[in-house]
Amino acid sequence: MQQRIALSDGDRPTEHFRNTPYVINESRTYFDAAHAAGLLAVHGRSTTGRTFALGTGPLDSRPQVIDFARCSYLGLDNHPMIIAGAIEAIEAHRSLHWSCARTRLNFDLLAELEATLSQIFSARVLAFSSVMLANLGAMPLLASGQLTGGRKPVVVFDRVAHISLAYHKPMVADETRVETIEHNDLAALERLCRQEPVVAYVCDGVYSMGGHSPLKELRQLQQRYGLFLYIDDAHGISLFGRHGQGFARSQFPQGLGDRTIIAASLGKGFGASGGMLMLGTANQEALFRRYSIPHAFSAAANLAAVGAALGSCKIHRSAELGQRQRRLAQRIDLFDRRVATTEQGNSLPIRMIAIGSETKAIAIARELLDAGFYTSVTFFPTVAQGMAGIRVCITADHEVRDIERLCDRIFEKVADTSGKPRTGPILP
Repeated sequence: MQQRIALSDGDRPTEHFRNTPYVINESRTYFDAAHAAGLLAVHGRSTTGRTFALGTGPLDSRPQVIDFARCSYLGLDNHPMIIAGAIEAIEAHRSLHWSCARTRLNFDLLAELEATLSQIFSARVLAFSSVMLANLGAMPLLASGQLTGGRKPVVVFDRVAHISLAYHKPMVADETRVETIEHNDLAALERLCRQEPVVAYVCDGVYSMGGHSPLKELRQLQQRYGLFLYIDDAHGISLFGRHGQGFARSQFPQGLGDRTIIAASLGKGFGASGGMLMLGTANQEALFRRYSIPHAFSAAANLAAVGAALGSCKIHRSAELGQRQRRLAQRIDLFDRRVATTEQGNSLPIRMIAIGSETKAIAIARELLDAGFYTSVTFFPTVAQGMAGIRVCITADHEVRDIERLCDRIFEKVADTSGKPRTGPILP
């Protein structure tokens, strides 16, 4: 929840973008209920495909559950080549982690990974141990004007930008003016572009709760006004393109240039671990390697993560990637033919079952778990109050029969809860 309070501070107002007590007070009841229902902080062990053994203790005594919560959209997180890559990297160095700043000493395999990723994504790629740290390292450089010719931009955040972006608003506001606009509000963004000499827009490529940014229109604003685009495509990477360039990168066929940066995950669709930044110029790369604090002075990705990512790179350069992309598209289409959602037909693997009531959403998610399906119940502050729902992540590894069974259960449970005919699972 954002709180904007203008305070006198010379010529420049100071705005506060945190309201932690309010968020905790308003969400504690939902978190308590979801934990009590066994829906959060769940433990398990992978077995085959998207199935896992729920809980702890002897495997043969645990229930088997089909997972629709993980974001490994291509089903790569259990891939033998990725697991082997992690093991081989550790064995090669007889080490997991070097405790040294990256400005001093790095694993040779890390250099190989960044060079390979740069080739795959046709950009200058820097690897991080997480997307959160990649964003943390980028935001001060963006706010200070180092990426916009020395002129500090007005930094505009999409209202539903992921928390790994929005969390850094106070740090950005310490350098420059911060604005927040409604989700995908191109008219508001263009007004700011007309009013201000330099504007940077911070958004997701694919949003974690469904939907995507209008990148075609954003590129038009970029061409017209010089808009700087910072796009977190954690949920869009690997899903599209011959080498898995992803949702955002595939829409910049001429390259990123000096006005676009894409952050992305090496987990999720990529199937390994960590994060990365795709940069467009050599100057940006030098700047980030020296002054992006998480890159320069925090821990690099450990060798298991590096080796796993190198294993995924091999898959991304093979015919198997296209096969998995097609399998995913078929399974998304199957779900869309059975269940109506607002994301229907957008070719992305995230579907939100809108419930409304937080209590109902928690109860339905628990009933789905009892039926053998683990989904993500979502409520404030992840979504707005009174807009609770259930997120379903579809992957290439899901069996057709399991998707069909889940769809049947969604209709059954939502219809039972709403008391309305089974015309669709979206509730008021």
